[in-house]
Amino acid sequence: MSEASAPARAPLPRPRIYPERRWPRSGALERTAEAAAARFAPAIGWLAGRGAGGVVERVAAHEAELRALHDAELRLRGRALREALYRCRARDPEAIAEAFAVIREASDRVLGMRHFDVQLIGGDILLCGMVAEMDTGEGKTLTATLAAATAALAGIPTHVVTVNDYLARRDADLMRPLYEFLGLRVGVVTQEMPPEQKAAAYACDIAYCTNKTLAFDYLRDRLALGRRSGDLRHKLARLAAPAAPERDLLLRGLHFAIVDEADSILIDEARTPLILSRELPSTSEREEFAHALALAERMNEGRDFAIRFDERRVELTASGRALLAELAQPLGSRWRMTAQREEWAVQAITAMRLFHRDEHYIVRGGKVEIVDEHTGRVMADRFWSDGLHQMIEVKEGCAISGVRATIARMTYQRFFRRYQRLAGMTGTAAEVAGELWSVYRLAVARVPTNRLSRRELLADRIFATEAEKWRAVAETIAEHHRRGAPVLLGARSVATSRRASEALAAAGLPHVVLNAAQDAAEAEIVAAAGRRGRITVATNMAGRGTDIKLDDDVIELGGLHVIMSELHDARRIDRQLAGRCARQGQRGSFQAILSLEDALTDTNALPFERYLMYVMIRAGWSWPARLALRTAQRRAERLHAHMRHELLDRDETLDHALAFTGKAE
Repeated sequence: MSEASAPARAPLPRPRIYPERRWPRSGALERTAEAAAARFAPAIGWLAGRGAGGVVERVAAHEAELRALHDAELRLRGRALREALYRCRARDPEAIAEAFAVIREASDRVLGMRHFDVQLIGGDILLCGMVAEMDTGEGKTLTATLAAATAALAGIPTHVVTVNDYLARRDADLMRPLYEFLGLRVGVVTQEMPPEQKAAAYACDIAYCTNKTLAFDYLRDRLALGRRSGDLRHKLARLAAPAAPERDLLLRGLHFAIVDEADSILIDEARTPLILSRELPSTSEREEFAHALALAERMNEGRDFAIRFDERRVELTASGRALLAELAQPLGSRWRMTAQREEWAVQAITAMRLFHRDEHYIVRGGKVEIVDEHTGRVMADRFWSDGLHQMIEVKEGCAISGVRATIARMTYQRFFRRYQRLAGMTGTAAEVAGELWSVYRLAVARVPTNRLSRRELLADRIFATEAEKWRAVAETIAEHHRRGAPVLLGARSVATSRRASEALAAAGLPHVVLNAAQDAAEAEIVAAAGRRGRITVATNMAGRGTDIKLDDDVIELGGLHVIMSELHDARRIDRQLAGRCARQGQRGSFQAILSLEDALTDTNALPFERYLMYVMIRAGWSWPARLALRTAQRRAERLHAHMRHELLDRDETLDHALAFTGKAE
């Protein structure tokens, strides 16, 4: 008699663990306390930076012993550190010092690059979860290997976040031999990769990626997980519907991120929300957008609408609404809906008055491509929302793309706060130390330079008109060019870089232009900017993540001379441009040549300030104009900080509302 076989049990679903930090929503009292604490953020960073100096002596204690080891023995020593680092989660000072010593010795042997003492300090600051402020040229890429490798040896999946795919590939390929010597796997995630390749790269011990790709991949994971993403809930759902397809996740959670150019990613780009969308067919809307643009041309600023240039916002007046209703009568039924016609009109005016070709976007290959105003780089596959992108496409005569329907959204602030451990490095963070602390709880610690700076800061030159400024720029560059010194001319936008190119061409000066329209040739152009007699015109992209190497005879001529042709909206970006010269103790010089007709003055200076500056400049007094320009710059910084705060507040409010409805963000 045979025993009845028991029914086969369905296997339990595999566990789905997605570690991340949940940041509680701040109330009014908490926000007040955060604002007060932010005032002491520079002091917190200063104290933290002083404490990091002790790592140098602790690392030095292991130097002699490690140098005596053969490569195989050093490799084993590094792998033997895993257990100690895993137990302390890379927080014990002695274990960290030994790991840094092994990494430093391995780097010297494998890469031929030995970490300076100041880089050890920077690595310790990163591992402690702070922002390391290191001057440009101090070797942030090599510094990051200390924290990344130590965390990875401790079993902590690490993301090294850069500003573009080129830098992610470059840094990963450059440091790969070091990581592999230590037994670590390194992956690179780029935007064009298929999902399976991305998942494989994220599964490595260390993954190099861009902030944009990383954040959007996280949003895709959130859609796959749903709001109730716990492992138990996932198993119950799989048991209830075993036949339902299961979406694979891309990331393993948010464990540890090292953000390169932290101020650019965590502050500048935080003004723009991340929106994951799908395209809807909208070819039928082209005629409506064309009508909206035609109507906008018939409306007068001041009478029918007001433009808030500081907030980049358009408001219709009562007169404008009445005129719009009258003009829309013969245009069809959709134009009789008040909300719809006013929305189209506002977007049309915005497209015509606030978004300009070669400044906010370029037209390439018959497509409108957005330009990042902070870096000058093209943001591929980015679209303005609410029909604005399509309105600009019609304005430029391009083929219209589909209207985007939002399926998930988030801000960079809320995304990066979800990492269990977060760190960053940049050359310019002191000005935003308070915001980094209040938003991300990141202290800014200053790292000393390896060599004393020899940068010569020349006095600003300010002119009444833009024409006078460009003549002075051309004369200054011609003077340096005659003696063979290389010059880098910094431009705020693509349009400014083209205007500069025209001025130099008129003066008969040979030059190359690096802007968003030539981003594929960036590395080659920047690498040659330090050659004898070279003249390079570049947008802000030259100041982020790229290296300018000088010819030997150029150093004797005084090094690279950098000219800033416009003040930017943030002093940090000005400092980044200045940091392109006089790196690692080399000689170099920096000067600002400005005019009262520059974009910053038009947008942020008050009318009486512009008049006063003009009178003073004509009278030969430049210091009042210099003071007024810096005041306008600080006004722009405060405005942008307020916009970031408002965006984060709206994002948290939306997240709270979606939590109530049970929908994913």
